[in-house]
Amino acid sequence: MSIFLNADSKIIVQGITGSEGTKHATKMLAAGSTIVGGVNARKAGQKVTIGGKDLTVFGTVEEAIKDTGADVSVIFVPPKFAKDAVIEAIDAEIPLAVVITEGIPVHDSAYFWAHAVATGNKTRIIGPNCPGVISPGKSNAGIIPANITGPGKIGLVSKSGTLTYQMMYELRDIGFSTAVGIGGDPIIGTTHIDALQAFQADPDTEVIVMIGEIGGDAEERAAAYIQANVTKPVVGYVAGFTAPEGKTMGHAGAIVSGSAGTAQAKKEALEAAGVKVGKTPSETAALARELYEKLH
Repeated sequence: MSIFLNADSKIIVQGITGSEGTKHATKMLAAGSTIVGGVNARKAGQKVTIGGKDLTVFGTVEEAIKDTGADVSVIFVPPKFAKDAVIEAIDAEIPLAVVITEGIPVHDSAYFWAHAVATGNKTRIIGPNCPGVISPGKSNAGIIPANITGPGKIGLVSKSGTLTYQMMYELRDIGFSTAVGIGGDPIIGTTHIDALQAFQADPDTEVIVMIGEIGGDAEERAAAYIQANVTKPVVGYVAGFTAPEGKTMGHAGAIVSGSAGTAQAKKEALEAAGVKVGKTPSETAALARELYEKLH
């Protein structure tokens, strides 16, 4: 089992003819993902050869779904066109839209997220500004390197792309059911809580690793959710212990005001919910390993 993505997932790439779309579609195919086509209104009807596979470029997401049965779209569209691309995916009712694009204006993200909710939440949005989702050995939708880990029993949800890769590499001998990079923007689709809920329900996930970062209250809310609903062992890490107060850090969402949103406040909330929290990514990986070994 895995969450959100499995060996049967049929992926289309919005923006497949752009340099990022082509590069990462090639890597996704090499990782064993089933890519069934691409979308670019200006190149509709053309064929592109990627990773030795001929793929049709469709004019719209709706046409692509009709023709290929696609159920996942990975969106590599420049920021100024991204809102329209995501809305098109939502209107076509594709079950999963993975928005890789960085630098989408917050009001655009708010708009497409509200549109998804208003139309009945038929499309799960992951991102924006995220590395995507991978179920090792089954499918890879996004930019997470597929060769750093294999399939296993750990579930990972992370705001940070780089820390996603580090955690997967450090625990590569155990492996992962699914790793979900939810992105660090102030407005994102899938949250820590959504992923925790899915991992709790997934029989093949035994230990959950949750990576947060300073800013906002997503980790505090996740802690309350864990306390009430999650019975599996959870390990946490909060990036930003050394960040100066009041300063906006790398991710647009990482804004700290007073004591709310600090790494320390988040760590305390998580520990109060029974989550073991590491001080560094490596210590967090060691805690996850310890919990996993206790189960075996």
